[in-house]
Amino acid sequence: MKDETLKRAVLWEPEEAQKVRCFLCNWRCVIADGKLGHCHVRKNVDGVLYSLNYDKLCAANSDPIEKKPLFHFQPGSKSFSIAAPGCNFQCVFCQNWQISQMPYYQNDLEGSGCSPEKIVEAAIQSGCKSIAHTYTEPTIFMELCAETALLAKQKGLFNIFVSNGFMTAEAIEFVKPWLDGINIDLKAFTEDYYRDLCKAKFEPVLDTIRHIANSTDIWLEITTLVVPGKNDSDDELRSIAEFIAKETSVDTPWHVSRFYPQYKMTDTRVTDGNILERAYDIGKEAGLRYVYMGNLPGVRAESTYCYSCGALLIERTGYQIQQNLIRDHRCPQCNAKIAGFDL
Repeated sequence: MKDETLKRAVLWEPEEAQKVRCFLCNWRCVIADGKLGHCHVRKNVDGVLYSLNYDKLCAANSDPIEKKPLFHFQPGSKSFSIAAPGCNFQCVFCQNWQISQMPYYQNDLEGSGCSPEKIVEAAIQSGCKSIAHTYTEPTIFMELCAETALLAKQKGLFNIFVSNGFMTAEAIEFVKPWLDGINIDLKAFTEDYYRDLCKAKFEPVLDTIRHIANSTDIWLEITTLVVPGKNDSDDELRSIAEFIAKETSVDTPWHVSRFYPQYKMTDTRVTDGNILERAYDIGKEAGLRYVYMGNLPGVRAESTYCYSCGALLIERTGYQIQQNLIRDHRCPQCNAKIAGFDL
């Protein structure tokens, strides 16, 4: 018997023998009656798929938009950031593993019920311009995301995902009417990395990036966490940069971020700054106009410069903006158009 408090899931279809097929993410799980999907937060009950984390809000904070990181999306604004437990990846370096991996190591999901109305009200009261579905993978709490986002749009707020990019084409079409911006982790450029370190697959992430870049109006930025000895070779960094330039746009911002030991990778060293500098140079050589270095406060590559004349446009220190000189998406010195969302 179904628990009446469960939330009916989106993006699934019935199969024979009371099985269901979920097409929310690229695992495309076929789930038998009484069983869980790969994410452990979607359950088949009597041939109907339900979400187990809809009423399990486990994080809610007002963050600088730059923390997502999104540097070309309403810079200097605040974003109300929410999460529910779970993920469809099992990254061994996850910085939010306590909540993202919760369904894998404990039976009960921790979190509190918070209606979309209350979330949107809290966002407005805290002076945020957007709601960010972040910290864990937003795809797997899609029911809460969708209801909150639709209400947010009605109230004049924008919506953001920070995602691993494993969503299906159907899921992208589902979010397209209400999702305004997304940062996708392109964690590496090999199947081995995704299999061994993330317990996931590589190619579907590329497909997601292509789909969003070429078939939607969703603003896209990409982040690569550079892990020493794992994805920091010149060849791999060049492959990522060239993919972004050729398959999305030279205007797509690329954030190369410093690794700090986390979760199951506490014995790996912190990324050297010179490796991030090399990644920055590789991105520029590939033609990318906007490359940023993350988790390394105080470096020049935190700020935005005009790709045409080199003028300083947005000066940043950490997540704080010191000045924004862009006017109407134009460089004030040479009038070059600067890509972004509501700059």
